[in-house]
Amino acid sequence: MSVNTDLLSVETLKVSFPLMQGKIEAVRSLSMRVAPGRVTALVGESGSGKSVLGRSIMGIEADYAEVSGRVIFNDPQGAVPVDLVSLPRNGRQIRQIRGNRIGMIFQEPMTSFSPLHTIGNQIEEVLRIHSVMSSAERRERSEEMLGLVGFDNPARVFDMYPFELSGGMRQRAMIAMALIGNPALLIADEPTTALDVTIQAQILKLLKELQEKIGMAMLLITHDLGVVASMADEVVVMYRGEVMESGSVEEIFRNPSHPYTKGLMAAVPGFDMERGERLKPLREINVDASGLLGKRLCPATGTSDVLLSVRNVSKTFKPKRSGGLFGNAAPPIRAVHDVSFDVRHGETLGLVGESGCGKTTLSKILMRGVTADEGVVTYDGAAGQIDVLKAEGETLHDLRASIQMVFQDPVSSLSPRMTVRGIIGEPLEIHRRGTDRERLELSKRLVESVGLPGSALGRYPHSFSGGQRQRIGIARALALGPGLMIFDEPVSALDVSVQAQVLNLLKDLKGELGLTYLFISHNLAVVNYMADRVAVMYAGRIVEIAPCEAIMRNPVHPYTRKLIAAVPLPDLDRPIDFETAGQTSTSAKGAWARHFLDDGDPDALTHIDLGGGHYVLARRNADAGELRS
Repeated sequence: MSVNTDLLSVETLKVSFPLMQGKIEAVRSLSMRVAPGRVTALVGESGSGKSVLGRSIMGIEADYAEVSGRVIFNDPQGAVPVDLVSLPRNGRQIRQIRGNRIGMIFQEPMTSFSPLHTIGNQIEEVLRIHSVMSSAERRERSEEMLGLVGFDNPARVFDMYPFELSGGMRQRAMIAMALIGNPALLIADEPTTALDVTIQAQILKLLKELQEKIGMAMLLITHDLGVVASMADEVVVMYRGEVMESGSVEEIFRNPSHPYTKGLMAAVPGFDMERGERLKPLREINVDASGLLGKRLCPATGTSDVLLSVRNVSKTFKPKRSGGLFGNAAPPIRAVHDVSFDVRHGETLGLVGESGCGKTTLSKILMRGVTADEGVVTYDGAAGQIDVLKAEGETLHDLRASIQMVFQDPVSSLSPRMTVRGIIGEPLEIHRRGTDRERLELSKRLVESVGLPGSALGRYPHSFSGGQRQRIGIARALALGPGLMIFDEPVSALDVSVQAQVLNLLKDLKGELGLTYLFISHNLAVVNYMADRVAVMYAGRIVEIAPCEAIMRNPVHPYTRKLIAAVPLPDLDRPIDFETAGQTSTSAKGAWARHFLDDGDPDALTHIDLGGGHYVLARRNADAGELRS
């Protein structure tokens, strides 16, 4: 195909970064194309060179990067095709293209926005550079674009700062900024990686609609083949800076030929997996926990089948006054409302819901990081029953060893100033476990149990990948031999192949050590792979709880169905249901059947027993048979 028929043509592009001992080749003689008005997905693991390629096209890669080859941009509004690589990086011609004819959405919207300027000020900057509009015209155009990306009150958002918006709202504002100049090409670099599945579905639905409405082409950079199946026309699979396979989305998904492509697809958890079936990561982790923790480290079970009993727990936060000391008091925010459930010995209970539904607040209450307003939490471990919310002194000290947590962000949860030996050994020191030599020996066995070499003890967190850092966090949590481990979105920040490694690791450790998990996630496909039972949380309440098979095969609550519809699967025959999943929570709630609405009276709802341990939150007069239908 000739260059003139392509909007963007990348020809033998090479990008390398010089080092003391040589250089890193991030992109190696890569060639690909983006057709006008089409969505081309660039797929690969973290570190494969996808983002480097995107930045190189925009001409914003670091000054010390060595870039060669050609990137031909055939702008429909341009006189002749232009080689972007040959243009001076800060010259007038590339600046006329960058941000105007080629827009870019970055992976992390919080760090991509300036915290010192309002959203509107940053969006209209594009118009200030590339147009001759007046200030009023720029504001009008910016508010129009903010409305187009889904904001109900664009004038208010225009004057807000980035920190005042949620992650999904910041990403919408980033899309508005990228599209304000009506670009011919939009480069979207992992635009939904940091978002939960329902917000991801909303953003993808928005991008698809805008792309079709404006008629622009899109280069969608992602590691998630489920997103690709629902969005792309063409697919380019990339590994270590090279193209492994490319073709139409039908060719790649119906008949993948390269083992790497097949491996990426096999690493994604799905709803059709058999119980006990394992994910197939590209690189397995060899787990050896024999003799490491064993029965000696894992505490004996308690006096009953239930390890953790949670009853009627609630938590309300009082926001700061708006307008200063004498301003109006904002209404209190009920983060957790009358939550009750049990976690049984040796099981994995999945806790799922959107960001902001109260999952993390609840986990902090269980860890005694946040104080509940009311309710009772009982932990029945080796030392007998403990009232978690009232424990003090030595009892609380022992409780903190019995319940351990693995956090969502493997970067910020590990101290950059401590070696792995210090990170894993710190809990052992605090709880006075063993001598220095015994602690060192246990730390070595712990890192080996999560698939890292003993030599890792002397290194710092920055020298590990995201998946390896998460494994270090798991080893730290295991150090004290906990009875219950709480995982707060442990794989949401990882790409699919590393996610498969970590999920398999957690299953192996649970099997070998007899552990009990509370697994918090927004992705029901991940929870389906891990959990024995599932509790679905919405607006601070448990709206449905049941054995995993019942939730996945026969969900009753509309919110549960919405979460399932939002999961991206690498299957062309099962794309994301944008009609269901792409609704905002407010509009989705308005469409719920009369059985699930409280009409302003939260006490009008109760948990209806559907049989077989399946409960759903519905109106008191609801009939179980009607709910199932």
